Amino acid sequence: MSHITSMLETYPKDLGGVDRQKLAECIAACFECAQTCTACADACLSEDMVAELTKCIRTNLDCADICATTGNVLSRHTGYDANLTRAVLEACRAACKACGDECEQHAGMHDHCQVCAEACRRCEKACEELLASLG
Repeated sequence: MSHITSMLETYPKDLGGVDRQKLAECIAACFECAQTCTACADACLSEDMVAELTKCIRTNLDCADICATTGNVLSRHTGYDANLTRAVLEACRAACKACGDECEQHAGMHDHCQVCAEACRRCEKACEELLASLG
Protein backbone atom coordinates (compact mmCIF):
# COMPACT_ATOMS: atom_id res chain seq x y z
CA MET A 1 0.00 0.00 0.00
CA SER A 2 3.04 2.28 0.21
CA HIS A 3 2.75 3.38 -3.43
CA ILE A 4 -0.93 4.17 -3.02
CA THR A 5 -0.23 6.28 0.04
CA SER A 6 2.74 7.95 -1.64
CA MET A 7 0.65 8.90 -4.64
CA LEU A 8 -2.07 10.36 -2.39
CA GLU A 9 0.53 12.33 -0.44
CA THR A 10 2.18 13.71 -3.57
CA TYR A 11 -1.06 14.80 -5.28
CA PRO A 12 -0.47 18.50 -5.99
CA LYS A 13 -3.95 19.73 -5.04
CA ASP A 14 -6.03 19.49 -1.88
CA LEU A 15 -8.06 16.28 -1.54
CA GLY A 16 -10.64 18.07 0.58
CA GLY A 17 -12.03 16.28 3.59
CA VAL A 18 -11.33 12.76 2.30
CA ASP A 19 -9.78 10.45 4.90
CA ARG A 20 -6.55 9.52 3.11
CA GLN A 21 -6.02 6.36 5.14
CA LYS A 22 -9.51 5.03 4.40
CA LEU A 23 -9.11 6.01 0.75
CA ALA A 24 -5.76 4.22 0.48
CA GLU A 25 -7.14 1.13 2.23
CA CYS A 26 -10.14 1.04 -0.09
CA ILE A 27 -8.03 1.41 -3.23
CA ALA A 28 -5.77 -1.43 -2.07
CA ALA A 29 -8.73 -3.63 -1.12
CA CYS A 30 -10.37 -3.03 -4.50
CA PHE A 31 -7.31 -4.00 -6.52
CA GLU A 32 -6.59 -7.00 -4.28
CA CYS A 33 -10.18 -8.18 -4.57
CA ALA A 34 -10.13 -7.77 -8.36
CA GLN A 35 -7.05 -9.97 -8.60
CA THR A 36 -8.40 -12.54 -6.14
CA CYS A 37 -11.76 -12.78 -7.91
CA THR A 38 -10.05 -13.20 -11.29
CA ALA A 39 -7.87 -15.98 -9.87
CA CYS A 40 -10.86 -17.64 -8.19
CA ALA A 41 -12.82 -17.65 -11.45
CA ASP A 42 -9.84 -19.24 -13.18
CA ALA A 43 -9.50 -21.83 -10.40
CA CYS A 44 -13.22 -22.62 -10.68
CA LEU A 45 -12.70 -23.29 -14.39
CA SER A 46 -10.07 -25.88 -13.45
CA GLU A 47 -12.39 -27.78 -11.13
CA ASP A 48 -13.86 -31.10 -12.32
CA MET A 49 -17.31 -29.86 -11.31
CA VAL A 50 -17.04 -26.63 -13.33
CA ALA A 51 -20.68 -26.76 -14.45
CA GLU A 52 -21.78 -26.42 -10.84
CA LEU A 53 -19.61 -23.31 -10.45
CA THR A 54 -21.07 -21.29 -13.33
CA LYS A 55 -22.74 -18.72 -11.06
CA CYS A 56 -19.60 -18.46 -8.94
CA ILE A 57 -17.46 -17.82 -12.02
CA ARG A 58 -19.84 -15.16 -13.32
CA THR A 59 -20.06 -13.47 -9.92
CA ASN A 60 -16.26 -13.55 -9.60
CA LEU A 61 -15.75 -11.93 -12.97
CA ASP A 62 -18.39 -9.25 -12.37
CA CYS A 63 -16.87 -8.46 -8.98
CA ALA A 64 -13.35 -8.34 -10.42
CA ASP A 65 -14.40 -5.83 -13.09
CA ILE A 66 -16.32 -3.64 -10.66
CA CYS A 67 -13.50 -3.68 -8.09
CA ALA A 68 -10.87 -2.77 -10.69
CA THR A 69 -13.04 0.08 -11.96
CA THR A 70 -13.65 1.32 -8.42
CA GLY A 71 -9.93 1.25 -7.64
CA ASN A 72 -9.27 3.25 -10.79
CA VAL A 73 -12.00 5.82 -10.08
CA LEU A 74 -10.78 6.24 -6.49
CA SER A 75 -7.22 6.79 -7.79
CA ARG A 76 -8.28 9.84 -9.82
CA HIS A 77 -8.90 13.12 -8.01
CA THR A 78 -8.90 15.86 -10.65
CA GLY A 79 -12.48 16.97 -11.30
CA TYR A 80 -13.75 14.83 -8.39
CA ASP A 81 -17.49 14.06 -8.50
CA ALA A 82 -18.77 13.02 -5.07
CA ASN A 83 -22.02 11.59 -6.43
CA LEU A 84 -20.22 9.38 -8.93
CA THR A 85 -17.74 8.24 -6.29
CA ARG A 86 -20.56 7.26 -3.93
CA ALA A 87 -22.36 5.37 -6.72
CA VAL A 88 -19.22 3.45 -7.67
CA LEU A 89 -18.51 2.60 -4.02
CA GLU A 90 -22.11 1.39 -3.55
CA ALA A 91 -21.83 -0.80 -6.66
CA CYS A 92 -18.52 -2.22 -5.48
CA ARG A 93 -19.90 -2.94 -2.03
CA ALA A 94 -22.89 -4.74 -3.57
CA ALA A 95 -20.70 -6.76 -5.95
CA CYS A 96 -18.38 -7.78 -3.12
CA LYS A 97 -21.30 -8.84 -0.95
CA ALA A 98 -22.80 -10.93 -3.75
CA CYS A 99 -19.47 -12.53 -4.62
CA GLY A 100 -18.57 -13.15 -0.98
CA ASP A 101 -21.96 -14.79 -0.41
CA GLU A 102 -21.57 -16.98 -3.50
CA CYS A 103 -18.00 -18.01 -2.72
CA GLU A 104 -18.91 -18.87 0.87
CA GLN A 105 -21.34 -21.46 -0.50
CA HIS A 106 -18.41 -23.29 -2.11
CA ALA A 107 -15.72 -22.58 0.49
CA GLY A 108 -16.12 -25.98 2.16
CA MET A 109 -15.11 -27.76 -1.04
CA HIS A 110 -12.80 -25.23 -2.67
CA ASP A 111 -10.11 -23.38 -0.75
CA HIS A 112 -9.84 -20.74 -3.47
CA CYS A 113 -13.47 -19.80 -2.81
CA GLN A 114 -12.68 -19.32 0.88
CA VAL A 115 -9.76 -17.02 0.04
CA CYS A 116 -11.95 -15.11 -2.40
CA ALA A 117 -14.81 -14.73 0.08
CA GLU A 118 -12.37 -13.22 2.59
CA ALA A 119 -11.04 -10.73 0.01
CA CYS A 120 -14.60 -9.78 -0.92
CA ARG A 121 -15.56 -9.19 2.71
CA ARG A 122 -12.45 -7.03 3.22
CA CYS A 123 -13.27 -4.93 0.16
CA GLU A 124 -16.94 -4.67 1.10
CA LYS A 125 -15.92 -3.36 4.53
CA ALA A 126 -13.39 -0.91 3.06
CA CYS A 127 -16.07 0.49 0.73
CA GLU A 128 -18.50 0.84 3.64
CA GLU A 129 -15.91 2.65 5.75
CA LEU A 130 -14.94 5.04 2.97
CA LEU A 131 -18.60 5.74 2.19
CA ALA A 132 -19.29 6.49 5.87
CA SER A 133 -16.32 8.87 6.01
CA LEU A 134 -17.58 10.77 2.96
CA GLY A 135 -20.70 11.80 4.89
